[in-house]
Amino acid sequence: AATKLASAEKLMYFCTDQLGLEQDFEQKQMPDGKLPVDGFLLCVDVSRGMNRNFDEQLKFVSNLYNQLAKTKKPVVVVLTKCDEGVERYIRDAHAFALGKKNLQVVETSARSNVNVELAFGTLVQLVDKSRGKAKIIPYFEALKQQSQQIAAAKDKYEWLVSRIVKSHHEAWPNVSRKMQPAPEYQDYVYLEGTQKAKKLFLQHVQRLKQEHIERRRKAYLALLPQALDALVPDLDEIDRLSRAKAEKLLLAKPDFLKWFVVLEETPWDATSHVDDADGERIPFDLLETPAAEQLYEAHLEKLRNERKRAEMRRAFRENLESSPFVTPGKPWEEARSFIMNEDFYLWLEEPVYMDIYGRHQKQLIDKAKEDFQELLLEYSELFYELELDAKPSKEKMAVIQEVLGEEQRFKALQKLQAERDALVLKHVHFVYHPTKETCPSCGGCVDARVEQLLGSRFVRPAERQHRNPLPDAAAVDRINLVILGKDGLARELANEIRALCTSDDRYVIEGKMYELALRPIEGNVRLPVNAFQTPTFQPHGCLCLYNSKESLSYVVESIEKSRECTAGRRDNHPAQLPLTLILVNKRGDAGGETLQSLVQQGQQIASKLQCVFLDPASAGIGYGRNVNEKQIGQVLKGLLDAKRNLNLVVGSAPSGPRDAAEAELRVVACLMCGDPVSADEVLLPLLQAQPC
Repeated sequence: AATKLASAEKLMYFCTDQLGLEQDFEQKQMPDGKLPVDGFLLCVDVSRGMNRNFDEQLKFVSNLYNQLAKTKKPVVVVLTKCDEGVERYIRDAHAFALGKKNLQVVETSARSNVNVELAFGTLVQLVDKSRGKAKIIPYFEALKQQSQQIAAAKDKYEWLVSRIVKSHHEAWPNVSRKMQPAPEYQDYVYLEGTQKAKKLFLQHVQRLKQEHIERRRKAYLALLPQALDALVPDLDEIDRLSRAKAEKLLLAKPDFLKWFVVLEETPWDATSHVDDADGERIPFDLLETPAAEQLYEAHLEKLRNERKRAEMRRAFRENLESSPFVTPGKPWEEARSFIMNEDFYLWLEEPVYMDIYGRHQKQLIDKAKEDFQELLLEYSELFYELELDAKPSKEKMAVIQEVLGEEQRFKALQKLQAERDALVLKHVHFVYHPTKETCPSCGGCVDARVEQLLGSRFVRPAERQHRNPLPDAAAVDRINLVILGKDGLARELANEIRALCTSDDRYVIEGKMYELALRPIEGNVRLPVNAFQTPTFQPHGCLCLYNSKESLSYVVESIEKSRECTAGRRDNHPAQLPLTLILVNKRGDAGGETLQSLVQQGQQIASKLQCVFLDPASAGIGYGRNVNEKQIGQVLKGLLDAKRNLNLVVGSAPSGPRDAAEAELRVVACLMCGDPVSADEVLLPLLQAQPC
């Protein structure tokens, strides 16, 4: 109870934690070794002590207080260890204070740091009356405020840690040094201390590590189904294997190391493998975890289900193929009740069956159309009497349907009448305009395939001349000549002309070399085989031969038909084809009224057709032979003049896609479009045997 203390060279502050470690703390000694006492904190332990009677303690406190009161110095009673306080002891202590005049009581807990500053602040206010009076707060209310303050500081500190610490590799010394300037760190350390701050940091780092491991685990588990699909895709291989045998099977796979890695230390999440930057392969010991086992079982179940679904799809297709109720064009709604059963619905969704049914229907329809097209070709005589470029009348269509109606190939398209009628009209168009575009075999058209083969395998003459120009190649022109005549007249004259040409079908006119291409025609010019113009032959003129009224009539009809066909095309030439009408002598007929009559008729027809007329007498030729070399030269010279005039009119108009001058190899093949024997099988041996 002394009010003056003397303790030379002693530390002003000390506590039991500093004993023996004084040099580790701030050294501050009492000034001059003397210290006046301004007030007293009378501490009363209200916890339950071992072998300690609180009533006797309270008597001691009462006697001590009486001694302190004599000093006239302010006194504050401090109840300590209230966090473990006994309620009766606290009440008795307050009752003791109430019996004294102006004796204030502060409930504290040093461990929880509750009201410690309040106790000193209350004493300071009693010493220095100028200070404001401190409000004394009961322990539990102060503890509540303290807990709220600590919780708020903890939240802010944890936010600071989460913002600064992003990796589980961070160490406390470096991180604490970074956080020291932050008020969030300072407030929490002031309230809870450095050790608790470090503890929260370590908890955060451990949480980061667990999150990292969990991310790696999820990535491995996500990759595991792909690895199983790649290594063991066959159900028969693993269906009845135990887990141990399945693992041995995986180890024996050639691509095992592409998907898995076998670690020396296990488990993988307790080794350095968790931080391996290249650790994308699955740790093999992961297969022993429950999650991996579930994925393995799911893989097995998936393979079993896929097999069952494949069996259902196969059974459904077989059901379609064997069912008499599935016909071309029948809607799914009509066929479903005849072909579906409960097992089908159990394993596959209806859209899957609809897709299979749609593909099957397409095959049926394509086959039915192909058979129907074959049927139309077999009944070609039904279409010969139709008018050119005219749509068949209803009566004609009725006749066609009546003739074909009993055929099963006709009935097969009963539910596709519109498409069946369209096929008939397309066939009519093909009969009169047989081109690659109208061919019913489309991609199987032999003409189209021939062009593809020639275009892909051989260099065209124009390209070859561009690559390897020859001095005399540019001087060679070409003449395409049609020879029209009946009963062998055209072929006979063509042979005579070829006899006058060189070995490579070239003919000299006025000292210049020309390539001569002949096309003898003796049949119906409306048929493609007898057409004046083809994709590879653009005629420059026509020699019309006759030796009788019948052959003259054939010439006239053929010219008229040819002009009608030319007028119907979009690519018809603006000028008419130059014609020369020639009377050739019958064998053994040296003259007479019949010959004179044929000459007169020929002159009349030539005048009508606006063409040149030649007869043996006008050319100074005896009647004992056919056309001679002089007449041929005269005709060809006239064609050259007409061709030059035509070029002046047309200008630079582009030629057809495959001009006759481009053709160096001609292959005549009798192939049915769409025939199983492909054009390649027929043409390739010929093309390889004849280098071009």
